[in-house]
Amino acid sequence: MTLVVLAAGRATRYGGVKPLASVGIGGEPVLDVLASDALAGGFERLILVIGPETGPALRYHVARTWPRQAAVEFALQETPRGTVDAVLAAAHLLDEGSPFGVANADDLPGETGFSLLAEHLTSPGATNATVCYRLRDSLLGDAPVTRGLCHVDGDGMLVAVDERRRVTPLPGGRVVSRDGGVPEELDPGQLVSVNLWGFQPDLLELLRTAMTSSGGNEEVLLPEVVDQLLATRRTGAARSTAVRVLRAPGRCIGVTHPGDVALVQAELACEIGQGDRPAQLWTSLTE
Repeated sequence: MTLVVLAAGRATRYGGVKPLASVGIGGEPVLDVLASDALAGGFERLILVIGPETGPALRYHVARTWPRQAAVEFALQETPRGTVDAVLAAAHLLDEGSPFGVANADDLPGETGFSLLAEHLTSPGATNATVCYRLRDSLLGDAPVTRGLCHVDGDGMLVAVDERRRVTPLPGGRVVSRDGGVPEELDPGQLVSVNLWGFQPDLLELLRTAMTSSGGNEEVLLPEVVDQLLATRRTGAARSTAVRVLRAPGRCIGVTHPGDVALVQAELACEIGQGDRPAQLWTSLTE
């Protein structure tokens, strides 16, 4: 079971190599925490999609600090053309005919989130899937972020993804989106995508078509393409576009802004103190 980790972003809002931001109690970077959680959750192999600017630093870090037992390969995304192009950059390394996961390199869904996805993808007759959290459980601090609001039918299948920007927590638990969309005030309990996806292999061809249709020179984002595919499914499209919603408990935290680093550090320390995660990384490789 392979997880494609999207680590090629330039992190203009953050101002550095976000996946290497130190968030663990021992100074471990967010990428290491994510990789350790993914392997503990059932994924066996990681493909890190890197860019030409920050890729050398990530390669060096992995080679210097990761355990030898961690199966990892690298794929280069030559130009920053969005998350669809990033997934396609790793396509030649994927096992033909096998499903795979996709995750951001700067978000931490935890072992539980990865376990939900891995178990689904290895179950008989599995569809595509997305791991969703409640909106309030995906927010950290008060800086604005982007979130994909997920609309789910009675069978637990994804109907649509509404990408909202400038999503901002307010005092008292309220959440608003100041992107000019409607409604401005959002339900804190709304399920949202955190870009943790599970795809069947035939979806790759649909992603290639989406990149070709864009002209190949602009950013194409996974949630937006998935929503377009779901729109065709609503008119009677094939099973290949069906997406199961996996509702995850707990929180998904991540680093978007520089001020998020201290908040993630505190959150992880709290989880360790409560016994919700091990104090040491890579325990699944040494058990």
